Amino acid sequence: MDRIRGVGAVIVAAGSSERMGGRDKMSVLLRGKPLLAWSVDVCQGCTLVQQIVIVLRERNMKLGERLVEERAWTKASVCLGGPRRQDSVKEGIRQLRDCGWAVIHDGARPFLTPELIWNGVEAARETGAAVAAVPVKDTIKLADDTGLVTATLERGRLWAIQTPQVFAFDVITQAYQELATEVSDDAAAVERREGKVKLYMGSYRNIKVTTPEDLMLAEVIV
Repeated sequence: MDRIRGVGAVIVAAGSSERMGGRDKMSVLLRGKPLLAWSVDVCQGCTLVQQIVIVLRERNMKLGERLVEERAWTKASVCLGGPRRQDSVKEGIRQLRDCGWAVIHDGARPFLTPELIWNGVEAARETGAAVAAVPVKDTIKLADDTGLVTATLERGRLWAIQTPQVFAFDVITQAYQELATEVSDDAAAVERREGKVKLYMGSYRNIKVTTPEDLMLAEVIV
């Protein structure tokens, strides 16, 4: 890949941690290292990434600032998130300076790698938007409100979406400026503008720590 300039990473960590059994993800340790630090450390060490914005809840702002100083995250700054994930992402993107590309990643996904970042930017160069994903292993069925199956989906065409999700800066900025409804991920904002989103291979190890059981699995992966 030829040199790409202006890549900024937005690490989204402003969630409520409701499913963590009363534990705040910012205080959760994975093998003695803060959960958030796993992905930020990778971005700090990745030569492609020139700026990192960590989006946090108000109660975690001081903790985030302390981590930036203690872990020597020279590329990083923290900002206050919003009530919804998409509000937090929008604010994080707004903090990026002189960036042609935005890499958006969940702070609760500790197993980010430099390859996932590089491959994401390379894939995004085709369409302006790319998301890490893995093929679904299970059979997926649609059901109605009563729990009755209405369809069995073709597994070969189903992908489980992850982060990082990578966008040309103007593509994701315009998508969020025009967004009037709630979306479950950043790519959906682009899709609503009929933008083309490229899937690229993620990793089955790239799990999101949402519950205590997820944290146990992360310990096994480590």
